[in-house]
Amino acid sequence: MAEAKVAPRPLSPHLQVYRWSWTMAMSIFHRATGIALYFGIALFAIWLVALASGPSAFEAVQWFFGSPIGTLILFGYTWVLMHHMLGGVRHMVWDFGYGMEAVQRINMARFTLVGSITLTVAIWVIAFLVF
Repeated sequence: MAEAKVAPRPLSPHLQVYRWSWTMAMSIFHRATGIALYFGIALFAIWLVALASGPSAFEAVQWFFGSPIGTLILFGYTWVLMHHMLGGVRHMVWDFGYGMEAVQRINMARFTLVGSITLTVAIWVIAFLVF
């Protein structure tokens, strides 16, 4: 019985072969921000549990979130939320079949980053002006 010749399977190129693009970077950021949202929701759950646990627990959590490191974490979480939201909108636009041209894809990816930074700063400026 003769053995069949099996051609070697093609190897997929590694990341070193690909040239980085805006859409590739924003895709990776979108996945990373999705993961980061889990940690932010955990912080929100801690805040809610502290609220339900009584004044001393709530004051401790409020103190932490009011500290410089807590404020930085909340600022970062705001950016993560805005970036993931805009990335989701970008994917929804693609689902409808729009924005598939190369220039449009790059512009939408850039807008995702610039828009998320702009929205985050605007939210925090408005929050500080109101409160």
